[in-house]
Amino acid sequence: MSTLARPLVGATTPADRVLPTAHRRRPPLPRWWRDATAALGWAVLLFVTALWVAGGGVQDLGSMAGFLTSTGRLTGLVASALLLLQVLLMARVPWVEQAWGQDELARTHRLVGFTSFTLMLAHVVLITLGYAAGTSLGVWGTAWDLVVNYPGMLLATAGTAALVMVVVTSLRRARRRLRYESWHLIHLYGYLGAGLALPHQLWTGADFLGSTTSTVFWWTLWGVTAAAVLAFRVALPLWRSLRSPLRVLDVRAESPGATTVTVGGRHLDRLPARAGQFFQWRFLDGPGWSRAHPFSLSAAPDGRTLRLTAVHVGDGSARLATLRPGTRVLLEGPYGRLHGGVRTRRKVLLMGSGIGIAPMRALLEELPQGPGDVTVVHRVRSGHDAVLAGELRALADARGARYVQVEGCRVPGRQSWLPTQAAHLSDADALLELVPDAAEHDVYLCGADRWMEAARTAALDVGVPQDAVHLERFAY
Repeated sequence: MSTLARPLVGATTPADRVLPTAHRRRPPLPRWWRDATAALGWAVLLFVTALWVAGGGVQDLGSMAGFLTSTGRLTGLVASALLLLQVLLMARVPWVEQAWGQDELARTHRLVGFTSFTLMLAHVVLITLGYAAGTSLGVWGTAWDLVVNYPGMLLATAGTAALVMVVVTSLRRARRRLRYESWHLIHLYGYLGAGLALPHQLWTGADFLGSTTSTVFWWTLWGVTAAAVLAFRVALPLWRSLRSPLRVLDVRAESPGATTVTVGGRHLDRLPARAGQFFQWRFLDGPGWSRAHPFSLSAAPDGRTLRLTAVHVGDGSARLATLRPGTRVLLEGPYGRLHGGVRTRRKVLLMGSGIGIAPMRALLEELPQGPGDVTVVHRVRSGHDAVLAGELRALADARGARYVQVEGCRVPGRQSWLPTQAAHLSDADALLELVPDAAEHDVYLCGADRWMEAARTAALDVGVPQDAVHLERFAY
């Protein structure tokens, strides 16, 4: 056995769980669907640019004032389109989410968001300078005149302030200092910022009202975005929760800092959930119920119950320990592509760090496998922190899988998935020591962002194809 691996004492796992039948499992969308949605986004941006050209944008570049104003119009139009596309990306549209996965969506959402914000600031500066070049008010006088005297500009200024707040708190350094609950509440102001910009476009936007084509286009884009948010972030979760009322069945302490919650209700077999996916959970037990929290399933859905396991890292997760059986539950989801439907090979390596082992445990339970097909690597600080270790060992024994535990504090001074005692090994060499034929496996990863990135790099370095490495991030 590898010097990195530490065996565990076995424990029992529920024996009466019935895994979902195959007809309940929806196949993943084909790769071309993701490419098609990306092409649609680019088509929107090209059409916006074409409207600017058709509206005299190029002809207006002749003078300095015209150049500033016209380029300001273009940056504003593209910024508005990107803002709406950004909202659509995270509107939980099932076909988009299934095609991209939350990890890719989160990264694209972040890139599109910062690009839109930068162009919006450029729009403000360029338009102000362009108008100032044609008046005697000066830059600050022009800025004041635009805000106070132009229809919709006060609302647009408030919307800009809201978007500035969202962007600043989304910077990684600021994000790490905020509680999830605070960040999530602030992030919702992005919808307010987008909404406050609409009157400005309607009342003063020549490119919005300059032609029937542009008016229809912009109204359609705004309408589709608003409808997607209302349908998939509000109506669909409410409909599912009302159709299949869910309640807490059991609350169990896994350790002093971790809790497992099991919920159940009617018609759960109709929910297209798979092991490895996650939901946004709301427990209607008092203050704080309105804030949803992303928790992965820690057991394969059986058509009767859903189960999550979480460590207490914030108010939302700490509240799980105080839940009582009978508490009503609202769900959004399921989300994510960290499931068996993206599997490309017979052999599978499941790697989880800390509570990231929860979806790996669910996958181990659900994945079709023969003896030796699946290896589970459980990265923990110490054996006392190994949440679900007993269940993992019992499941591995029952299913013919291999389960190893890698203990220790992380290697100092380098980004690595290894503990200190393995610092003499490269990340790739250590992976090969544990799984010599790792290149023949699909690799599923879940844990902290830096740990997942280090493990992903190690998997690629030992020869695992890029499309055979699957991971999911929850932070934008």
